[in-house]
Amino acid sequence: MDTTKPVKQLEIIKIALLIAVLVTLPLTISLFRTTGFNKEIFSSELFVDLDLKFWFFFLFSWATLQFNTNWIYRIPKRKSLVVWVLRLSGNIGILVSTILLLDFIYPYLVDKDVSNREEDFQVFIFIVVLIIIIFISRILRLQIIQRQSILENEHLKQQNLQNELSALKNQINPHFLFNSLNSLNSLIRDNKEATMFVKKLSFMYRYILQSGDRDLVPLKEELKFLDSYTYLIKTRYRNRFQIEIAIDETYLDRKIPPLALQLLVENAVKHNEISETHPLKVKIYSQEDCIYVENKVRTRTTLAEGTGTGLLNLYKRYYMIRKQQIIIDKQSDIFRVKLPLNKMK
Repeated sequence: MDTTKPVKQLEIIKIALLIAVLVTLPLTISLFRTTGFNKEIFSSELFVDLDLKFWFFFLFSWATLQFNTNWIYRIPKRKSLVVWVLRLSGNIGILVSTILLLDFIYPYLVDKDVSNREEDFQVFIFIVVLIIIIFISRILRLQIIQRQSILENEHLKQQNLQNELSALKNQINPHFLFNSLNSLNSLIRDNKEATMFVKKLSFMYRYILQSGDRDLVPLKEELKFLDSYTYLIKTRYRNRFQIEIAIDETYLDRKIPPLALQLLVENAVKHNEISETHPLKVKIYSQEDCIYVENKVRTRTTLAEGTGTGLLNLYKRYYMIRKQQIIIDKQSDIFRVKLPLNKMK
């Protein structure tokens, strides 16, 4: 979910104007009681004082809203303590700068100095406004998150409906397929390699059907399925395809979305050259509560047809189910995908 989407400028300006009006309202009422609505109002010292304070409160509100709703979220992700320090420093900086600037300009425009009592009261009002703006900013950010969440949920609903439609279009009776595979197996019984191929294919299809109702599967089950899939790949490419798996046994009961590893291996096969001179080697290993899938990049001269959404779908599925993000690293000539395995909160 993109939580850095900015709050609209028109919304910030409206809120800043409303705050400025509300803060200067007592002074406005005092002005009209003193002079009434006539030409003298525009030449009075009280009107200049009101006008100056109105625009200062407006600019202060606008800058503070901008900082707390937009500017602070443009900073690259850091530790929460650093963000809070930056947020506190920024708000205090805007507050102090506004008060000092007002104190500096006020005598030149109003032609009188601000009394200590009035200055203290003015600082108090600015602090109160700052606290109110911080709360308003938080509400605005929560609205952004809520809107994004609603949009994502709608998108996922549409995607699920599309997937259900596709499944209905491509539905095949599993019993018919398994019976056909068993019949094929009996016909090629004397060919051990072909028999093994059919067994692996049958296991793969059964696993896909069974995992369709599950969001997560144990890593050991996924590795067993991956073994069948890589057997089919090796049957096609022989010694031109290699896979190296080194996963600590302590991770075997951890859970990941089904077909996650298979999709990453398939992605490597689809997009890289596989030849006698340049065999494809895929490494799968565990490290610090994560699974890494990596391969050396040798892009095909003619890419296989694909939708280009495999990794994106895995990214979304991983985040939806585990509330964690996979990390795709394309640095140098190595393509690496990191799948977090730490226990979910």
